[in-house]
Amino acid sequence: MIEATRRATAIHTTGLISAENISASPDTRSPRRHATGLKQRFRSKISRLLTTTICFLAAIDAASYASAGPLDEAAEQYRPYLIEGIGQALSGAQALQGRVAAKDVQGAKEAWISARAGWERSEVFTGGFVPDLDQKIDTWPNATTGFHAIEARLFGANHTDVEADANDLVARLTHLHAEAREIRLTPQGLLNGTAQLAYEVGENKSDGGESRISGTSLDDMRNNVAGIEIAYNVVFSSQIEAIDPKLADAARSQIGQLKALLDVSSLDKVDAPKLRRATEEFVVTLQNAAPKIGLVRPTLESSP
Repeated sequence: MIEATRRATAIHTTGLISAENISASPDTRSPRRHATGLKQRFRSKISRLLTTTICFLAAIDAASYASAGPLDEAAEQYRPYLIEGIGQALSGAQALQGRVAAKDVQGAKEAWISARAGWERSEVFTGGFVPDLDQKIDTWPNATTGFHAIEARLFGANHTDVEADANDLVARLTHLHAEAREIRLTPQGLLNGTAQLAYEVGENKSDGGESRISGTSLDDMRNNVAGIEIAYNVVFSSQIEAIDPKLADAARSQIGQLKALLDVSSLDKVDAPKLRRATEEFVVTLQNAAPKIGLVRPTLESSP
């Protein structure tokens, strides 16, 4: 947009200097009147230039809006779910902050678990769109900040001496909640996030899980799959269905299989090899679907 403005300005500026402000006939007016006339002509040209530039930029904006495809519109429809998930994480963190200040160990644990549910549903978004915040909020297994630093003290030692970490968590989630309302959501970014999260559930979380100290790893994975299902249904399902119904059926079936594999009473009841295969099959389905809906095959590497 800025470069287009510069090009338009350069074109008009060149016209002012080379064609219209240099007269081929001598001017017989007095120097003062001549200078006044030049100033008026210059102001008139500048006014027309600004008007033309504004119209030019408005046309670009209108063209960009008109060219937004169904996937771009679907990505925007995901935003309310994102805001809701981050909002739940923030509300839980604020409750955690209050319970920690009150030295209420049990209440702090319950608030931490509530915050985790919203966060895990939102990981389709966090790793790719806000990687720096993601690392500060949810780094593991060697956490020095965020959820898992708090988990170690709160659940591992039954201590509430995590005021500074709880305050930092609230501040970062507050920032992220605001960011979620403004950041540009792209179909490619959400597809990458969906594939990466599915792969992580099978490869990294099934063998003991992310939240081992609190004993909530199974809930983490369930909420991850819930977030995957939301993103797939809202952003990609209808487009894939229209182009390749068999692929769409496969994706729905594979999400259902992931939910069934996690519908067990405890983490040790999860069939880790089956879960790993199921997540890999789902990722392959997304990779096969991507070029059919005009996207690049999703990478399993986190965005820089």
